[in-house]
Amino acid sequence: MFHLLNDTIPTQATPAAQQQPAESATAAVETATEMTAAPSPVRQPVRPARPRHPYEVLRSLPPDATPAQQDSAIQAVFQPEVIERSTRPDTLHMPGHDAGKSFKEVNLPKYYRESFFAKDSLFHPELNGGRYGVAGDPVPYTMRNDNVITGLLLGCFVVALLSLAHARSFLLRQAKNFFYVPKSGPKSVTETTAEIRLQFFLVGLTCLLFAILCFFYSREYIAETLILSSQHQLIAICFAIMVVYFLLKGLLYWSVNWIFFDRKKNEQWLKSQLFIFAMEGLALFPLVLLQVYFNLSMQSAVIYALIVIILVKILSFYKCYLIFFKGIGVVLQIILYFCALEIIPLLALGGILAMIGNYLKINY
Repeated sequence: MFHLLNDTIPTQATPAAQQQPAESATAAVETATEMTAAPSPVRQPVRPARPRHPYEVLRSLPPDATPAQQDSAIQAVFQPEVIERSTRPDTLHMPGHDAGKSFKEVNLPKYYRESFFAKDSLFHPELNGGRYGVAGDPVPYTMRNDNVITGLLLGCFVVALLSLAHARSFLLRQAKNFFYVPKSGPKSVTETTAEIRLQFFLVGLTCLLFAILCFFYSREYIAETLILSSQHQLIAICFAIMVVYFLLKGLLYWSVNWIFFDRKKNEQWLKSQLFIFAMEGLALFPLVLLQVYFNLSMQSAVIYALIVIILVKILSFYKCYLIFFKGIGVVLQIILYFCALEIIPLLALGGILAMIGNYLKINY
């Protein structure tokens, strides 16, 4: 019966209830009209950019991109992040134990920090009280342990070896023309700039080797301790003296020969002297190596050096005779000439070196 009543009897609505469906219908119509008039674009969900690798960024660039362009592309994609490290103390430690201390915290016991005599006015820990035992004997100075001399000899050996390898034909030609004299008289050998530089280098090597030999002689026969602060200073002084000796000797020869002989003979003599001095250095080089690294006795070294010097003087006398006095046939003039320009300067050099050695030694 109630179902029949509900089906047959209409329900009466209130005025507010009747007004609400009308307003909803009006709003729905207006919304549909707006959507038809101006359709709004559909918004896609924004996804975060996928992180890219450096090789992907580089592959996206053209093949002819410069390194500066590649660096700019990498910096545009990858921004450096500031790393903020934690300042909180480390609390991890073994169970049942206290937290560890920092390595900066150094707390010594009191008996390490303060002595029994710390408050005494006579206590001065800053003063050195010496050490127990006896000081050992210092290692004596040897040339083989001197890095400067070793490097100098090694450099001279390498440079001389390379120079001789490139100028071997020139030296052989010089030696041949030195001993072989044609019937027309001695000829002057044409030399290039490199060959002249080689001979001057060998003359400098001769001066250095003579300086080292003088240093050995002074240590053996004059004194082991000098007023100089370094052993290298004595070698430098002897080297300077030898250079001045060769320069003054060449100037003396040039001035005397320019007065008595013509220009051609003077040039031949100077070239022959330059060759003789260069070969003298090559002859003394084995002696210095034996003296430095194999402890050759000083007596044997002096005998070796005297033999080389005597041979050089004999060759100089022979060349002087061929160039200046062969056609004249006088003996007294050549002896006077040779003694005045060879023997006397050599004796003067020995006296100067002995005087300097005696002046530099320590007199007790």
